[in-house]
Formats: sequence, C-alpha cells, structure tokens
Amino acid sequence: MDNFVAEAQSSARHPRGWQAKLVFSIALTWSLYQLYLATSMPFYLVEITGLNIFTDLVIYARRIHLMFALILAAMIYPLFRSTSLSLIPVYDFIIIGLSVLACLYTIILNEQLTSRAGAFTINDTIVGVIGLSVLFIAVMRSLGLPLIIVASIFMLYVFLGSSSWVPEIIRWKGASLGKTVWHYWIQDEGVFGKPLDVSTTMIFLFVLFGSILEKSGAGNYFIQLAFSLLGHLRGGPAKAAVIASALSGIYSGSSIANTVTTGTFTIPLMKKTGLSAEKSGAIEVASSTNGQLTPPVMGAAAFLMAEFTGVPYIELLKNAILPAIVSYIALIYIVHLEALKLGLKGLERPPFLLSTKMRLLRFLTGVISVITLLSLIYYALNLVTYLFPDLTIISVILISAVAYLVLIAISARVPDLKLDNHMSPISSLPRTSDVTFTGLYYILPIVILIWCILPTPNRLSPALSASWACFGMLFITLTQHPLKAFFRNEKKLMISEFQRGISDCCNGMISGARAMVSISIATAAAGIIIGSLSLSGAHNVILEFIEILSGGSLMLLLIMIAVISLILGMGLPTTANYIVVSALMAPVIITLGAKNGLTIPLVAAHLFVFYFGILADDTPPVGLAAFAAAAISGGDPIKTGIQGFMYDIRTAVLPFLFIFNTELLLIDVSFMKAIFIFALSIIAMMLFAAFTQGYFFAKNYVWESIAILIVAFTLMRPGFWLDQLVPEFERRNTADIIEVVEQMSAGSKLQLTIYGPNFVNPDKIQNTILTLKVGNEWGGLQRLAEMDLDISIKDSKITLIAPKFNSRFEQELGVFDFYHQTPVLITAIATSSDRFPKEVFYIPALLILVAVIFIQRQRQTQPAF
Repeated sequence: MDNFVAEAQSSARHPRGWQAKLVFSIALTWSLYQLYLATSMPFYLVEITGLNIFTDLVIYARRIHLMFALILAAMIYPLFRSTSLSLIPVYDFIIIGLSVLACLYTIILNEQLTSRAGAFTINDTIVGVIGLSVLFIAVMRSLGLPLIIVASIFMLYVFLGSSSWVPEIIRWKGASLGKTVWHYWIQDEGVFGKPLDVSTTMIFLFVLFGSILEKSGAGNYFIQLAFSLLGHLRGGPAKAAVIASALSGIYSGSSIANTVTTGTFTIPLMKKTGLSAEKSGAIEVASSTNGQLTPPVMGAAAFLMAEFTGVPYIELLKNAILPAIVSYIALIYIVHLEALKLGLKGLERPPFLLSTKMRLLRFLTGVISVITLLSLIYYALNLVTYLFPDLTIISVILISAVAYLVLIAISARVPDLKLDNHMSPISSLPRTSDVTFTGLYYILPIVILIWCILPTPNRLSPALSASWACFGMLFITLTQHPLKAFFRNEKKLMISEFQRGISDCCNGMISGARAMVSISIATAAAGIIIGSLSLSGAHNVILEFIEILSGGSLMLLLIMIAVISLILGMGLPTTANYIVVSALMAPVIITLGAKNGLTIPLVAAHLFVFYFGILADDTPPVGLAAFAAAAISGGDPIKTGIQGFMYDIRTAVLPFLFIFNTELLLIDVSFMKAIFIFALSIIAMMLFAAFTQGYFFAKNYVWESIAILIVAFTLMRPGFWLDQLVPEFERRNTADIIEVVEQMSAGSKLQLTIYGPNFVNPDKIQNTILTLKVGNEWGGLQRLAEMDLDISIKDSKITLIAPKFNSRFEQELGVFDFYHQTPVLITAIATSSDRFPKEVFYIPALLILVAVIFIQRQRQTQPAF
C-alpha cells in the first residue's frame, strides 16, 4: 500500500542494498530530529554540556528540515522516467551534495550574513541560485510540473514586472537578481518563510503521529470496527467505508493515502454487494477527500490556516467541525439512497445466541462503558492538573499508563485482528464486541492529544501536544505485542514480540518521513509565491484586477475562486494549493464582501478556498484520488472522478453557505444554539443529498426536487428570505452619527460607508462598507471610540482618522491612504432594522417538507431504512 500511494502521486524509487539502508537511516534520523525539536531536550543538553550546538539545531530547524526533504526527494523520486527504480544514480548524489551546501551555507555563515543584512555578495547569489534550482528539481520529482509553473510565473513577475511591455495596471519597479535571491533564499521571507516554519514545527509531528498509528494496526482496527457496526445495513460496506475514511481522516494527511489504505479493503466489498466499480471507487474517493476536511489535521493545512488567520488552533477546530460532520452524515445518506435505488442488502451478520433486547443492552453497556472510561481519563487528567500543577507531566504519564495496562489486558482476552487481504474479502461480519475490545487502547493517544489541545489549566501548544501523542503512540506500538503475550501467558514470545514492536516503530517513523517529503517541498515552493507577493506588493494589484473581473459581484467572485482552486488543485497538493489560493484570494473575498455590506470573517474566507482545493482530488481529468480508487476497483478513472464529484456536490455547496451564514462555523454562537444549528444543518444537507440523487422516499418528480431544494436552502440560510422582505439596515442621516450611535441599543449593528484615496494608488477613490456591533458604553463618541473609530466632524463632513495599530479594523481599512491630502470620509450610515426573527421561515419550510414526505409515502415501494 505504501508503494501504491507513492506511485499514485509520483513514480517512486525503491533502492536496494546499501542504498536502501541509507534511505532508511536518513528517514529515521529525520523523524528522530523532529521529535528532538519538540522536546526540551536541547536546552537540558546545553546546560549539561555547555555546547550551543544542541540549541543551534533548533534555531536553524527550517533549513535542516528542508535539507532532509531535499535529500530524500533525490533518493526516492527518480528525475527521469527512464531512470532505474532500484538504483540511485551518481548525479542524484551530486544534487544531494548541492542541497546540503545550499542549506548549510546560511547556517555556517549566519553571523556574517546577519551583520551585512541586505548587502548581498556574489557568493550569496550563487548559493541562492543553487538552492532554488535544487528545490525546483525536487518539486518536479515529487509534485510534478504544475507547482513549478505557478511559482515560475511569480518569479518572472518579480524580475520582469518593471518592463515597459507589462500592462501599467500590474507594473512595479522590479528587483535585481541578487536582491531577489537574497529575499527568496537567504532571508526568512521566501523559501524559509512561515509555511515551511509551520511544516517544521507542527505538520511533521501530526503526520508522524498518524503514520505510527497506522503502522501499529489502528487503521485496520478502525476499518473492521466500522464494518462490524454498519456492514449489515443496506449498502453496509459503503457506509462502513465512509465511517472508516472519516476515522482515518483524523490522522491522515493525504486523501490519496486514505483512499488506498481503506479502499483496498472497502472497494471490493462494495462491489460484492452490488455497486458498480465506478460507484464503489467514487464512494471511497468522496469519503477520503472529505477526510481532509476533518479536524484535527485537515490535510496538514489546519496549522497553516491558524498561522495565516491568527485564529487560535483550537478555535479553528471548532469552526471546521460542524461542516465536516454534516458533510459526512450527508454522504452516508447518499450511500443509503444509492442502496435503496439499487435494492442492495448488507453483509451477513454472525449468528446471535442472545435475544435482541439482550444484544441491545450489551451494546449500550459497552458504548457507555467506553465513553465513561475515556471521560474518566480526560477529567482525571484535568483534576490532577488542577490539584498538582507542578506534577502535571508525571501525573498524566501515570494515569495514561494505568489506563493503557487496563485496556491492553482487556484486549489480550480476545484474538488479534488479522489484516484482511482485499483479494479474499470477508463474506460475513465479525462480532462487534470481538472487534471493539481488540484495540480500545488505540483511542488513548487520541484522547491525550485532544486533552492537550483543548482549553485546560495547562493547555499545550499544538506542536507539543502532537509530540506527546507521538511519544505515547511509540510506547504503545513498542509494547502492545509483548504485553499481550505476557497477559496471555506466552512469555516465550515476549522477546520476538518486542522486536516486532521495534520494527513497527521504525516503519512508522520512516513512513511518516517519506510522507512529509512532498509536504515539505510544497510548503518551501509555496514560500516563493508568498515571498514574491511581499517583495513586489502584487497582492494589491491582484485585488484590483480580480475586482474588475468580477464586476464587484461577490457571488461571481466566489465562483471564480472556486474554479481557480479546483484547477490549481488538479496539479498541486492540498497544502500548496491552499497556500497559493489563500494568499491571493482570501483578502479579495473579505474586501469585496465588505463593499457589498457583508462582514466575512477571515477564517471563513480561508476555509472557502481550502474546501475547493480538497475537492480537486476527485475532479477529472487529473483527480489523483480517483485514479488510485479506479486502480483498485478496476473501473474507469474518469467516470470514477465524475461520480465522486457528483457525490461531493454537497461539500461544494457548504463553503458558499458559510460565507453568507457564519453561524455554520459556530462563530459567536452559544452552546444551545450550536446544537440547534447542527440538527438543522444535518436535515438540510440530507435533503440536498436527496435532491442531487433524485430520490427521497421514492423517485422524485421535478417539482418535488425543487421543493426539497428550497426547503434545504431555507433551513441553511433563512436570512435570505427575510432580506428580500425587510432590508437588514435602515439608512440614517450621516450628519447625526453621534446621536444615532448614542441611541442604539447595545449589541445592535452599525453600518458605515467609507470613501477615500487608495493606499497603493492615491489617485483612485476607494470605497468599502464596514459593519460593526455597538458596545455597552454610554455616549456616541465613547461608543465610537470603543469600536476603535476616531472621527472628526467639520462642515457636515465626517472624516475618519487612521485606525490605531493592531485595532480590530486595521486590515479592513488598510486599503485607504489616511495621510493623503484627500481625506477618508464616512459618507453614509445605517442601523439595524426592526425585523421579526429569521427563524420564522423554518415553519413554512418544514410544512412543505411534511407535504412532500406525505405525497412520496404514497409511492414508496420499500422501507426507507
């Protein structure tokens, strides 16, 4: 499966002999180095030895991280198709030497380079050109041509953007070769910028955690657990595939890897129950691509998103969780509708010796026991942290160790799960109880990870949380088999089982390092694009250009960005696609939204481009996940991709909905309202799935499909209909702004229309609409000050003073030149209208839904469930 994943993304090389051992050693060293970075060991070693080299390994982590990635890229990805896949040629060792030279140059000469910052020499330029060249070769090897083309376009703009033949609207002053190379390679603004920093400090650890978890047997456990629970239902194998992919998405960083690891087991079983090869592959593809939307990893982009938006990582997880769960539930319902249309049955269940009531009682007892045990562990950790803050690490280790011993003792009482071969799929389902108790201890490191990340008295950073989860998973992988042998009184096997654990640990760390090569290379290459924007200021030009293309229409802009993300995502990996499109388009979404009177949170704009970058994995003609699934199913890859995208239409709709209704991201939503929104969102997405499938309780008539679509839209965005009846804002006299603000009730909204000279082009008059909430202060001026607005009124003109540094509206108002002779003016104000609640529209929508259900029940030919 590892080979299949590598070959699906790019032809992988498998060296032999001493070269295989060299690749093994370098990959293992990289993983150990990343674990070293995540601990406090460097500082302890400096105190003990007095040698600064141990902290230097931390200071220069980005360059060392990229060096490892470049070395492994040269070793495991051939440069030419005709190159041997079992031998590393001499020229690749030359490329490796140049990669090491380029990365170590800035480390060895760091003090000298710092002392003459910006004063580049010919040697700096030569080394920088070498570094960029080996990076582009690594991109070509591991990711293909598309990312090179995108990065090259931005580099050419930096060099040639001042030429007379370049249109004046996008022309800039240009930069020399030395300055550009310094910016890209020597400084931390280009290749070694924020994207690579996040890859170094966070992404690697989460990918490593998932890789070790997979190698330990957890992936097989989750798959078989899903099948034992759902395999007997209509279309059970397909439903189990969805759940298994969702569980894999918790730790997987690749939709292709997810497709292969779960698909080798699930796709043949789906075909056996009656689904076609294309539909079997498409369900797996849709499940796996959605796994990249599932917290906490989210295709390795969650950490970049937290860095770019400034939203705390745990808050970002809260924003992303509801759309991900709703999307998965809707996919299960799509599978159910497909099973109904085809009249499919589930797999045969094992014979039961107990009555239905006793089986249900035992199942509920087991579920409650597991939830209780994991909850006790979680709250026990919180309690000990609160009572003994100085002993937190020791107490966590002790409690986790006790829980692990209890769970491993329980699992030793039942036989281990076998890794099923997809060539001989199971004909009947295993007992749920037998599967459940074999691997409960796999959930323990996930609980620890969640506990470390969630708000607690001593909440840890995502990187430190992932490192503790990795160490916990390594300990489990190392000891699970010897401990089972001990509890089974098979003490003679303990040594061999311990050796097996060492092998699994090493394989997990090597697999994690290999998986990180493409991600590290992608973040480094994306840094060139970010560096080009910061050096040339091209993002301001792009903002104006895209605004002209969209004609000021926010909906047209969103459609354009969705298409661009899909096109780029066909050739770029998830991480690189997200970095490129978010850097270019997220600010445009926010600015144009403001001009349309819509306040769009930054995280919503970033999630929008991220969603469509993920969907590119199943978009023909390049969707790599679809090709991987088709290779397993034996179906047509193009048809598989088209069918997978049809299943994923529900996911494509979600970003448009949460742009206009941020409650779906749980922004400024209470706990009880979050539950209400969650329930309505599930109903709405299931109805949308029924619309796309043309089947509800029976085959839909055209008018029924339209009615179902209207109900689904109303449940998701009831405010749309209210806006058509009563405008959200009521215009007020601008000159009375102080009196108007003073009379407003706390929490109500104030909308300001602002005109002024553009910061980049002062001759152009810019306009935007700012929407804000009125605070609790008394007095108009005091309330405006509380909202970080400073105004001056003269001759009925309201001048807006430049916002304070780090004020809440610094970004939205950054497009204006507040120091130009033409002032920035507030030209119109509006306050919230007195409207009835938008939730009123739920009533007619639900009545229409009841009517459709009643009519379709008359034509229903088989049970709905």
